[in-house]
Amino acid sequence: MELPQIPQLLNETLSPDGSVVHTATESLDRLSLHPDFPFCLLSITTGGQNPGQRVAAATYLKNFTRRNVDGSSPFSKISKEFKNQLMCALLQVEPAVLKVLVEAFRVIVASVFVKENSWPELVPELASVIQNSSLISGAANCEWNTINALTVLHALIRPFQYFLNPKIPKEPVPPQLELITKEILVPLLAVFHHFVEKALTVHGRTEAETERTLLIVCKCIYLAVRSHMPSALAPLLPSFCCDLFRILGSLSFDHMDPLGEGYLLRLKTGKRSLLIFCALVTRHRKFSDKLMPDIINCVLKIAAHSTKISKVDFLSERVVSLAFNVISHVLETGPGWRLVSPNFSSLLESAIFPALVMNEKDISEWEEDKDEYIQKNLPSDLEEISGWREDLFTARKSAINLLGVISMSKGPPVVASNCSSALSKRKKGEKNRGKDQRSFMGELLVIPFLSKFPIPSEANVSETKIINDYYGVLMAYGGLQDFLREQKPGYMSTLIRNRVLPLYRVSVSLPYLVATANWVLGELASCLPEEMSADVYSSLLKVLAMPDMGDISCYPVRVSAAGAIAGLLENDYLPPEWLPLLQVVVGGIGDEDEENSVLFRLLSTVVEAGNENVAVHLPHIISLLVGQISKSIPPNPEPWPQMVERGFAALAVMGQSWEESMPEEVEQSESRETWLSGQATLAKAFSSLLQQAWITAVQPMEGGISDLEASPSCIDDSSALLRSIMRSITTYNELLELKVAELLLVWADSIANWHAWEEMEDLSIFECIKEVVNLHGKFGLKDFIVRGLPSPPVPPVPQRSIIEGIGVFVSTAITEYPSATWRASSCVHVLLHVPSYSSEVESVKQSLVIAFSEAASSRFKAIRSKPCSMWKPLLLTISSCYLCYPDIVERVLEKKEHTGFTIWASALGFIVTSTFEHGPSAESEIKLTGQYLTFQVS
Repeated sequence: MELPQIPQLLNETLSPDGSVVHTATESLDRLSLHPDFPFCLLSITTGGQNPGQRVAAATYLKNFTRRNVDGSSPFSKISKEFKNQLMCALLQVEPAVLKVLVEAFRVIVASVFVKENSWPELVPELASVIQNSSLISGAANCEWNTINALTVLHALIRPFQYFLNPKIPKEPVPPQLELITKEILVPLLAVFHHFVEKALTVHGRTEAETERTLLIVCKCIYLAVRSHMPSALAPLLPSFCCDLFRILGSLSFDHMDPLGEGYLLRLKTGKRSLLIFCALVTRHRKFSDKLMPDIINCVLKIAAHSTKISKVDFLSERVVSLAFNVISHVLETGPGWRLVSPNFSSLLESAIFPALVMNEKDISEWEEDKDEYIQKNLPSDLEEISGWREDLFTARKSAINLLGVISMSKGPPVVASNCSSALSKRKKGEKNRGKDQRSFMGELLVIPFLSKFPIPSEANVSETKIINDYYGVLMAYGGLQDFLREQKPGYMSTLIRNRVLPLYRVSVSLPYLVATANWVLGELASCLPEEMSADVYSSLLKVLAMPDMGDISCYPVRVSAAGAIAGLLENDYLPPEWLPLLQVVVGGIGDEDEENSVLFRLLSTVVEAGNENVAVHLPHIISLLVGQISKSIPPNPEPWPQMVERGFAALAVMGQSWEESMPEEVEQSESRETWLSGQATLAKAFSSLLQQAWITAVQPMEGGISDLEASPSCIDDSSALLRSIMRSITTYNELLELKVAELLLVWADSIANWHAWEEMEDLSIFECIKEVVNLHGKFGLKDFIVRGLPSPPVPPVPQRSIIEGIGVFVSTAITEYPSATWRASSCVHVLLHVPSYSSEVESVKQSLVIAFSEAASSRFKAIRSKPCSMWKPLLLTISSCYLCYPDIVERVLEKKEHTGFTIWASALGFIVTSTFEHGPSAESEIKLTGQYLTFQVS
């Protein structure tokens, strides 16, 4: 075994040729068994031939460490020599390598330092390294890099940012964190203060290394206090926070030119400082209360820069956003509220509202990236956001949240008779709120402030400031749900009738305002007075199909209207007529994937909410929808566009809704005939669509569909459509007309290769399996048990029949996916008792018995050490097989384990008297097997 091969193999992993990468990776995997392998990788991270090779070595070492630490491999016992060499490498490597290599260090820290509480020399050695590093010691030729050493410290503290055992009510500070704080963080804070002095005395310019040092130290402190408060750190908080106040005070929000690296790092340090304040205020009141006046003074100054957010970069806006967040957290504390409340009026006027008004950045985003605009400003449950995105946490969102907190704050004592606001008047006969009742600030301050801004009308619609300001008013209303929910129904009705709905009646279209009004109505849907729902719904339906206005896209208007209508339906509003809504939704589905995605979700919501009221329209709507979807099915089955995937999901929901609307047998024959006619319409539409998706869209080899396989996209929804087709069939001619056998062949081949197991993704597949068996019992399906050989020139190779493809799926489910075991087990019973197993095709049944019993016995062997709920379905599967072919099953069990048959029989005896939760067939099957075994023994 030649370890000198490793550098070349690492170079080959960077090749653009996938086969070269695969071969090199396999070779590295074989070499990884050598005890010197990780040491060789470490040496390459510091002395490799080129940066790519050094990063590749770090990457492979990271993955190697993740695979082997906490495992049973020899490397799981990490030697002191390797840990020392790793630390040396971390302190010397270049930034690109450090970023990857530190991940390997984190894995080892989590296992060795955190879980095992070992590696005692780590903290004192790291403390020494930091104090003697390049920037801190000031030595000219220092061996250790300060930034690298602090990066290692950050990785060391990171596991302690969360409670290690959340089940403990008051978890003490971990001793490892106390040690790190005492030995490293406390001395480092003196250095931090010195670096702050150095950074702030250099006016007009910044030094990247100094700023990076400040940032990493702040990150470390944040992790240390995010959950815990180390005892040695608490006394130093006042002086440390003073340094943070100075850093935040040095930030400028007036720059228009691109920022240099040093100032970007300063902004990041400011952002981290505000996160530290959030942690102190929310988790460590005992220590933060004394700092509250200074924290409030600092963040109020930053929040005042909200007037400039349209002109600043994202990071600067994020700093303003966090300042609003700190204020929100402060208001949740007694001392904080008393300090902030006198500033409510000026805060609202000079900081919060300026963050809400429309600006040129909004218009630019609306025109250039509509989805980005919607996600930032008009989010709803119909919108998909992939992953955590910090850029979505805008100053506007934080300001809206803060406004909601202020509106729920209680104001000074007032006398009820003095409250003359039109919105706060009470009807005659209502109980007086009482003398000196404390009202919400929403009623005393927020609503009166917002009422000062005139609503756009025909007379003032051309005035830009009125439009921009009212945009801010609407954004503010969207954040007042909690406050409005506390008011009388008439309060909100008046607000919506006078301040929101008139926007929908202005003859000049105001897309920016209407989209925001849609969002407001969606936000308030859960607390909307019943008498307002019809007017709100009518307004939303009107703009759901708003066409684009020349160069101005109305896509955000349509999407926000869809989200708001979904909100109304989910809160039990039922439109007087469902067909107009259905027609608008289906009519809006076209070429835009993003808009289609939203409309399909709305369509599913409409069908689920409308139930039988919608069902009567489904045959017509489904026919229209199938026509739309069929236009988007690609010639190549993978990948399907979103339009097709969302469409299949919506069709599955509608098909299920139609089935549930089936009249009872005792109902009038006329209604039943109408339903059956609709069911036939659905079946034809579904069959046509599946034929196009699975057969027509794929160019077959000569000889028919022998080589076809259904697209794995939407296999669960496709199975639901296929099941609906089968349930509609009443005659053999219908079976032929709908090409059910051909569809089932393709479907069975597809599920045989199904590996994307999900908790809910396979339900329709299992239901479809039972429907297939039922249909075969009625009419006898072609190619169900044995599949004929393909016609020439295709080679005469036997291919899977329908039941064989299903058998592969079921046995795989038993082996690989515990949550599907009961469903798979019930299918075993059904498949083995198909009535048409003749002597000529007995081999098929035998092969199924072998596959099912092998899968079940293998899975049972893995879990048999302790009785559990999974025993029953596995033993049921083996029992079903045993009743068919005892000798075969016995051989399978004995092949797995010499005493396998005895073990199974013993386990069967253990549960034979247990209660069964899955029906009499499971109980009778196992009891019958037990009786059979008893008879055999006697």
